[in-house]
Amino acid sequence: MKFLLSLLVLIGSGLLLAAPSRPNLLFLLSDDHSYPYLSTYGDPNVKTPVLDQLAAEGMKFHRFFTGAPQCVPSRACYMTGRSAVAARMTRFSAPLPKDEITLPELLRDKGGYHTGICGRSFHLDGSAKVGAAAARVFDEHDLKTFADRVDFLNTCSDPEVAGQVAKFLDERPQDKPFFLWANFSDPHHAWNAPAEFRPDPASLELPAHWPDLPGMREQLADYFAEINRVDLTVGAVLAELEKRGLKDNTLVVFAGDNGGALPHGKGSLYDPGSNVPFVIRWPGVVKPGSESHVLVSGEDFAPTLLEAVGLEAGSKMSGISIVPLLKGEAFTPRKHLFVERGPHGSAPVTATMSSSGYDLARAVRSDRYKLIYNCTPWIPYSPVDIAGGIAWKEMQEANAAGKLAPGVSATYFTTPRPVYELYDLESDPSELNNLSGKKEFANVEKELREALAEKMILDWDYLPLPDLMEGGQKGGKKGGKGKGKGKNQ
Repeated sequence: MKFLLSLLVLIGSGLLLAAPSRPNLLFLLSDDHSYPYLSTYGDPNVKTPVLDQLAAEGMKFHRFFTGAPQCVPSRACYMTGRSAVAARMTRFSAPLPKDEITLPELLRDKGGYHTGICGRSFHLDGSAKVGAAAARVFDEHDLKTFADRVDFLNTCSDPEVAGQVAKFLDERPQDKPFFLWANFSDPHHAWNAPAEFRPDPASLELPAHWPDLPGMREQLADYFAEINRVDLTVGAVLAELEKRGLKDNTLVVFAGDNGGALPHGKGSLYDPGSNVPFVIRWPGVVKPGSESHVLVSGEDFAPTLLEAVGLEAGSKMSGISIVPLLKGEAFTPRKHLFVERGPHGSAPVTATMSSSGYDLARAVRSDRYKLIYNCTPWIPYSPVDIAGGIAWKEMQEANAAGKLAPGVSATYFTTPRPVYELYDLESDPSELNNLSGKKEFANVEKELREALAEKMILDWDYLPLPDLMEGGQKGGKKGGKGKGKGKNQ
C-alpha cells in the first residue's frame, strides 16, 4: 500500500517519467551510391552537408555491404533480412514471393506501425520490362503483393519525394508510430544533374582501380554531381520531419542500394559494388558523431530495426541485429559477410552478351580478405549501365594500346576470367592483385571457400559449391590466353 501511494504521488508530481515511446522509422535509400562518397567520410570529390549533419548526429558505418551489387536483390535483402538467394530474388523480373514476410509487414502486424513506401520504384513487385506474356502471369497468379504489404504505396520522381512523405504523414493515424521507406533515383545513371552540382573533373581524386583518363574524369564528375543533388533532396525530407516535431522520436537510416555504375562498382563483387554509405541517427540512443568499422550486411538491416522497436526478427531472417553496437553495449561482430551476383536487368540471354547482362558469382569477405567465386568466367567483363559511355571506351582503347597498369588491365580484360579471386584488402584495397592459388594464402583461401560453401548450403543456393580444396591446395590455373596480363588466375 505504501508503494502504491508513493507511486501515485510521483505520478501526480510529474517526477515519474513515462517509458519512451517506440521510435518512428524512416529509411532513406539512394540508388547506385558507393562508399566513400559522402564528404563526412573525408572524400573530397563530393559535398553533402545534409548527410554530413545526419552522420554528426548519429553513427556512420565504413564497412556496410548490401547483399548484392544490384538493385532488385539488394532491396529484397533489406526487406527480408536474408540473402536474395534464400528469398528467391536473384532475377530482376521476379516479384517477391508471397511467403517471404517483409520488415514493414512485421512492423504493421506485430508492432502496430503505419507503414509506407514512396519515391523511385522499390523493385520488388516484378519488372515491367518483361513483356506482356510474363506480365500476364504476374496478374493471373496475383504475384504483385506490395499494395497489401504496406498501408501507403506511391512511386514518384525525386523532386516529389518530400511531398509524398508529407502526404504519408498527413494520412497516418496519430496514435500509431510509422515506418516509411523513401527511395531516390540519384545517383543512378543516366546522370543529368545541373551544372551547379558538378565538381571540376580536374580536381577529382581517383583510386587505383580507375585509370586516369579524360573520359573517366568526365563521367565521375557527372556521377558525383548526382550525389551532391541527392543530398539536397534528402534535406527536404528531413526538413519535413523537423517541421512536424518528429525529429527527436524518429530513427533515421540513410543507405545506398548498391554501388555506383562505374567500373569495379555496380554489378561487380569488388567492394565498390556493394560497400555503400550507411548512417543511423537515433536520438537519445546513438551517440552523436560515432562511427563503426565492423562488418555489417544488408541482411542485418531488418533484424536491427525490429529489435530497435522491441520486436523479434522474422523466423527466416539470417541477419543479426546491431542494436547493441548502436547502444554502445557489448557486441560480437560478424566474422564473414556474403554478396551474391545474378543476372542484371530483364533482357533475354544472347550469344554475345557480356557479364553486365548475365553473370553468376558469389563472394565472401572477412575483415582482411575477400574471395570471389565466378561461375560464368567465360563471359567477358563489362560495366553495368555505362558500357557505351566515354570512360569505358577510353579504357578499352588504352588496354588495346598497352597503356593500362598491369593489374587494371588484367582485372577488366582477362578472358576467360579466373574462377577464384582472392584479395588482401589491407595491402590491396583496390583488389587488383589476385592471390588465389598462392601457397602462402592457402589456409586463408580454404577458410573463405568453406565459409562461402556453408552459406550457399544454408541458403539453398542453386549454383555448384566452390571447390573446398580437400585434396590439397587448388588454386586457379590459367584457363586460357586472356588479353590482360599480370593478374593471377
